[in-house]
Amino acid sequence: MIKYITRFIEKNSNKYVLTVAVLKRKISFNRSILFMIQFTDDTSMALCLAISLIVCGEFSPYDQLVRYKWWYRYGYMSSTGDCFDIGAATGQALREFERRQNLFADKRHIPDGEMDFLSDRAMLEKFNVYCSDDHAAGNGGLMRLAPVPLFCHRLPIEAVEYSGISAKITHGDERAYDACRYYGALIVAAVNGETKDELLDDKFYKNHKKWFSNKPLHEDIQKIAEGSYKKKDGYDDGIRGKGFVVNSLEAALWAFWSDEDSFEQGVLSAVNLGDDADTTAAIYGQLAGAYYGYKKLPQKWVKQVYAKDFITCLSEWIVYGGHIWAQNHQSTSTNSHSSSQNLSHASINATPSKVLVEDKNPSEEQRPKKTRK
Repeated sequence: MIKYITRFIEKNSNKYVLTVAVLKRKISFNRSILFMIQFTDDTSMALCLAISLIVCGEFSPYDQLVRYKWWYRYGYMSSTGDCFDIGAATGQALREFERRQNLFADKRHIPDGEMDFLSDRAMLEKFNVYCSDDHAAGNGGLMRLAPVPLFCHRLPIEAVEYSGISAKITHGDERAYDACRYYGALIVAAVNGETKDELLDDKFYKNHKKWFSNKPLHEDIQKIAEGSYKKKDGYDDGIRGKGFVVNSLEAALWAFWSDEDSFEQGVLSAVNLGDDADTTAAIYGQLAGAYYGYKKLPQKWVKQVYAKDFITCLSEWIVYGGHIWAQNHQSTSTNSHSSSQNLSHASINATPSKVLVEDKNPSEEQRPKKTRK
């Protein structure tokens, strides 16, 4: 255990100076040296997910996997141009996705490089997007989640189910699926104006059971939903920012519960838990950001965020795209019950698009080389 470690890295006189600050616990940090406020894999994957929702205009697990693959292989949406860190379960799932793409293309004589741009819905129905081991229970799905509930918040049932599916394509354990369903529901509730007391109510699941299509949560996630994270002494009471999704969810909610209505304090509390610190803070920031709103973020941080204008632009498109999606979805659904029953089928049918984000969006998406590995 060390008393002080780096809070962030500053650029000063062409040298990188480690700024010793308020962090108090050891962090597992196996990453390249970054400029100040450059983001890690958590944000890169969230950006991939956000762009998929915007470009496709709907929830498309296949397109999400394509973009995660581009990040993994080509540094798409990386703050450095490279994928410099990736979780074991995510890496395994993306390699399995590539393997399935190759087999799928060979069997159907699809030209080299075209698998990433499939648009034939009937054909994509035959592609299994669940590329994870059934026991993969890491936090890789939870750390990138926010774009889904933000895009879908007008339709909570869909938002909750899609939140779970967004994790399941790379993390097959039921706890990863349910952690994202529960956290997605919290984000939806925050965006829709519920109070902090309502969000942290031990009966939140019971009070929003319809959003979950009456499907129960895994017992480990249910314990968290019933308030297991409400421990005054945090780290000393056993709260840990580990890579296991149950630990991560509990740690992020503890930080939100104990932040005294301060986003800055919550982030620092999350990071000070140590271990997988950037991910704990990223998970905290999704819910806290949805609850506190942009104007209450520390401006000294906001001003330094890498690619701030780009991220701001994507956020605006998430709002607009989600509005259009909700209108279209409601017009084609007879009622919420029948819609929720068909969510998994409908989401897998959703297809990727070659449309690029233009004008107010980034000038052009980075498109990787059309090679099939």
